[in-house]
Amino acid sequence: MLNEILADIWHHYRGRVLCSLAGLFVGSLFLWLGFFAALFLLVCIACGFYLGYKLDMKEDILEWLDRMLPPGYHR
Repeated sequence: MLNEILADIWHHYRGRVLCSLAGLFVGSLFLWLGFFAALFLLVCIACGFYLGYKLDMKEDILEWLDRMLPPGYHR
């Protein structure tokens, strides 16, 4: 039963889980090196979750970056 629940979570939220874990890892490295502790960790996890959400929704990351960045940054 637990395997079915975990498989369902992995199937529906794979991008969010992976990117949140990546944010947690990067944030932990900076914490270990001594950076604005909890605030930075929360920002890294939130960014990872947001990117994972975009990947789960099958959005094109390059298109999203084109909308977010000023013209001329992406060729």
